[in-house]
Amino acid sequence: MKAPAHRATRLLAGALVALAAMVAAPLAAQESRNALPDIGSPASTTLSLDDEFRIGRMIVRQLREAGQLVEDPEVTEYIQSVGQRLASHAHEGAHRFTFFVVRDAGINAFALPGGFIGINAGLLTATRNESELAGVLAHEIAHVTQRHIARSIQAAGRANMASAAAMLAAVLIGATTGMPADALLGTISAAQGLAAQQQINFTRSNESEADRVGVGLMSAAGFDPMGMPSFFWTMQQRTGSAGANIPPLLRTHPVTTERIAETRDRVEQLGRRNAEDSTGYGLVRERLRVQMLPPESDFRSMYADAASADLPSTDARRYGRALALVAGGAPGEAIPVLADLRERGPDVTLYHAALGQAQLAAGDVEESRRTLSEAQRLFPRNVPITVRYAETLMRTGEKKLAHEVLLDLFNNVMPTPEQARFIALVASAAGDTADAHHYMAEYHVMSGDLQMAIDQLRLALAVPEVTDVQRQRYEARIKELEEYLPKGRRAREVAGGPSPSGESRPQSR
Repeated sequence: MKAPAHRATRLLAGALVALAAMVAAPLAAQESRNALPDIGSPASTTLSLDDEFRIGRMIVRQLREAGQLVEDPEVTEYIQSVGQRLASHAHEGAHRFTFFVVRDAGINAFALPGGFIGINAGLLTATRNESELAGVLAHEIAHVTQRHIARSIQAAGRANMASAAAMLAAVLIGATTGMPADALLGTISAAQGLAAQQQINFTRSNESEADRVGVGLMSAAGFDPMGMPSFFWTMQQRTGSAGANIPPLLRTHPVTTERIAETRDRVEQLGRRNAEDSTGYGLVRERLRVQMLPPESDFRSMYADAASADLPSTDARRYGRALALVAGGAPGEAIPVLADLRERGPDVTLYHAALGQAQLAAGDVEESRRTLSEAQRLFPRNVPITVRYAETLMRTGEKKLAHEVLLDLFNNVMPTPEQARFIALVASAAGDTADAHHYMAEYHVMSGDLQMAIDQLRLALAVPEVTDVQRQRYEARIKELEEYLPKGRRAREVAGGPSPSGESRPQSR
């Protein structure tokens, strides 16, 4: 998994160096205009919330284009549910959080400006329980709510804003890839004249604050707050004396025995909780284990100890074994395992979705359709179930119906960018060309490319079959998006901000 990570590093490096100059220029201009002392949050005077959102969204787009994101509906739904459960207790409404998983086996997590929080697949599979996972997410949420990146730039001083912007680029590259700090300096300093090594790391006070706030979030959300110090202690014990053994997480979030002790003291003050893992935690962890293995792996030999297990405590490993069989080209052997799991756990949506996928992989398209149609009836508007059902409908040739079920879903549930692109492909296959352009426009809005979104809407308007209702909707959306372009009247206040993407959603014809 090292090579993909380094390719993503190179892509991010180019984008973020350019970003550094982009951020520095308006900030320097602002400094020359402002003669009065600042009033309010120091972080806000340096980097606005709209700036933070634009930066974070751009980095996520770079990761997506580099193929570094896990675009799996089941994984996405799970990590979003855990993250939002924590973020709902942040008592801070300025950020709308987005959680995602990076396709990297390294143990790392990172917070981007604007409420974007990512964890590596390797971190999720390394956790021992759901509270440990929640501890990492809560810590990163706190980095966002406390605006540590913006505050670190403020601390660097306005006299050298270009270096501060370059420092931001280095922080984000390191956070998203786990690249060693000395390599980061070698990559970025030649172009930007970076400051000393300690400038690119969160300060000890930032980490302490994130620990304190994060532990409170965990307790309020019903997780065992001891999961945070427990996971960091485990990571510290796994490191050897050689620097090569240090996980990326500990390079970007240095952990000391004193810090772990302080966090444990805070937990004791709040009180521990008896928090049981959700069913989804174990299943998603096994799902990622299988997905992260290279294609040449011996999938059939995986989970040998789960081949005859029938106890509830082994259901996650039986689920993982079934997924491994599908990945190894033996979906027929996986079907009875998944059918049994579904029979014993009928309320677990992941069993229904996996069974439908296994049947589809085995070539039994009609049985897959029956399985997923029934699952959609039981769990209406569940994202993974509906997406998997639409995939099967595409195989049965029912493209119009696939478009309809996705439209019903995403008119009520905000899609991810990848899901918006999927419904665009389905609409195109169904012959609904105008809608296909419309959905691709929303995909580009979510990715931050407003001009491309407007171009897609103009293509939609050019479709001969476009209805009057569609035309009015597309023209209104173009007018709205044009307000957010640099030449728009409100560009300086909101260009690239969350409003366009926050309200975008496929709509029925």
